[in-house]
Amino acid sequence: MTTLHTDTAQSKPRQRIPLISVVAVVFVAIWLVTAGFPFLWTAWGSFKVEADFFSRIDWTFALSGENTTRQTGGPFTLGGYQGAWIDQAFWKATLNTAIVTVFVTTLSLILGTLGGYALARSGRRYAFWLLMVALVFRAMPHITLVSGYLMPFFEWNIWGTLPTTIIVLVAINQPFTLWMLHSFFLSIPKDLDESAMVDGCTRLQAFRLVIVPVMWPGIITTGLFSFLLAYNDFAVGAMLLSQENQTMIPKITSFMGSIEQEGNIMFAVSAVVSATVPLFLLVMFFQRQIVGGLTAGAVKG
Repeated sequence: MTTLHTDTAQSKPRQRIPLISVVAVVFVAIWLVTAGFPFLWTAWGSFKVEADFFSRIDWTFALSGENTTRQTGGPFTLGGYQGAWIDQAFWKATLNTAIVTVFVTTLSLILGTLGGYALARSGRRYAFWLLMVALVFRAMPHITLVSGYLMPFFEWNIWGTLPTTIIVLVAINQPFTLWMLHSFFLSIPKDLDESAMVDGCTRLQAFRLVIVPVMWPGIITTGLFSFLLAYNDFAVGAMLLSQENQTMIPKITSFMGSIEQEGNIMFAVSAVVSATVPLFLLVMFFQRQIVGGLTAGAVKG
């Protein structure tokens, strides 16, 4: 019996891996290397000196760290981080970014949930045209919208401050939040609202106690994209913020210098790594909610 079983097992043909699976694995591997290499290379270079990381003699200096060892006594150095965070006060730009992103995300979600819910539940024709107007403004370049604010802000003496930038970013982000949350609200049956109001809830109570808990995946997804808009913004911050109130992205460009002032490129490299790591951690932490929210919007919206 044992011999028969062995012969039967050996006689079964081996399953071949489909060619499409091999191609898919190779494609994903190439994509991961292509997408991840720039950040990994930048993170590695942030612990080197400029003469190694931007060497015109031999690119392998970025790996061996010859000049870094000669200048600092070791193959790695924290000079770039110290120069950016302490000497150039990058911590203040980080604090400004935290203030801007928190307020922009909060205000965008409050206005977006109320507006999206109202438009989703409204049977009026103007709801459609409001969404069309919002879509037009969403398609316009940010710099086109910001340029119209400059003269009034200068005249009212409110240019260069964080509240001014927050208001503009909320205005720019609002069409996106309206469209996103409107589609999520359409996926929720109106019967939930009506059942809650039959049980004695007002419209606002039905929205807060019944609809919002069901909407959490969509709210988190929309909130994350609103956060990324404020966090990665360059055009609005560069045009509306003074030097002392800069957020991280405009501050990074100042490390590169100009034709009038010499910069330190390694400060910029270290600041780029410092600004990217929180985004990576944030996306990894909320990955399940993001996928759930996008899937819900795609399937039901």
